[in-house]
Amino acid sequence: MFLEKDPIRLIKKRWKLLIFSGVLVALFSLLLTAAFPLKYRADAQVLIISKSRYGVDPYTVVKSAERVGENISQVVKTNDFYQKVMLQTSYSLDMAEFEKLTERKKRKLWQETVNTSVVYGTGVLNINVYHKDQKQAKQLAGAVASALVTRGWEYVGGDVTIKVVNDAVVTKWPVKPNLVVNAILGFLLGVLVMVGLTIKKYYKV
Repeated sequence: MFLEKDPIRLIKKRWKLLIFSGVLVALFSLLLTAAFPLKYRADAQVLIISKSRYGVDPYTVVKSAERVGENISQVVKTNDFYQKVMLQTSYSLDMAEFEKLTERKKRKLWQETVNTSVVYGTGVLNINVYHKDQKQAKQLAGAVASALVTRGWEYVGGDVTIKVVNDAVVTKWPVKPNLVVNAILGFLLGVLVMVGLTIKKYYKV
């Protein structure tokens, strides 16, 4: 009697049902994901250069640049920096989506749109911009990098130079929400749920 209700044998016997359940939930996940706006990501990089003083070792200089980068990562989220990005007239920015919002909602959207991170040990600052429009994502990433180069000294002082080392490039396909990851997670969830139901029904757990 035990062998007839061995969970491994039950699962193998019903593998088609498990696959079907996984595919069904994966399709549902894709439909649910499609309800959210798809966003592209544009990436750019700037290098933070701390002016070294006589007798200061290179390691200390790099660590100083890292601290500056961490500070900039916080500043980028502010309304003041947002205004500086708007002043980058060499870029074709369509900010209507932001300007029609209340101040609180605009700040929240800005923080969701622009993300920065420090590459430790290098002094390089990654800039990631997410936008529904592919061209606007690239333009905005370029404008953020330009604002850091031209106005970043206001936040970090005159002993630091910021230079663009990688111009903005944009992904060919949307990255948010991640359709592939969501489909895989949906498939696994469907399979696991059906495994649980199978064991509960036939193994009386």
